[in-house]
Amino acid sequence: MVKRLWKVEESVLVDASAKDVYAAVADLRNMGKWSPECFGVWIRGREVRAGTGFVGFNRKGFLLWFTTCRVVRAERSREFAFRVTTFGLPVALWGYRFQPEEGATRVTEYWEDLRTGPGARTAEFLGRVFTGTRPADRAEVNRAGMRTTLGRLKASLGG
Repeated sequence: MVKRLWKVEESVLVDASAKDVYAAVADLRNMGKWSPECFGVWIRGREVRAGTGFVGFNRKGFLLWFTTCRVVRAERSREFAFRVTTFGLPVALWGYRFQPEEGATRVTEYWEDLRTGPGARTAEFLGRVFTGTRPADRAEVNRAGMRTTLGRLKASLGG
């Protein structure tokens, strides 16, 4: 039996300033260009700050689902993160850290599984039904997705 991972992260060096990389990531409409699962985001207005809510539209093969999200960290040029829920149940924390490094920016994407406590089994069941991914496999699926997302982000910023 494989031990379940509750947190994963990946990073890439992007040939752009932390300010520019943060701006690209905080423009949530870009997620559909980079993520292998998220194909679109609905958000009101342009300004994104802590407390901003949005809906993510996702797909994996023929499976489609949406999540409701709320920005929990919006620290320009440093960190951007949001909590994901489905039907009011906690699912995950997704985030990005930006660290200047040798004239470029080290971007670290991280994920934490929040399907613990009351409602965890229901959230895990819904995740399996909507995404086709077993809870024990979600970390590795997300790790592969992060590599794709970060590669596309890097390519789009000229890296």
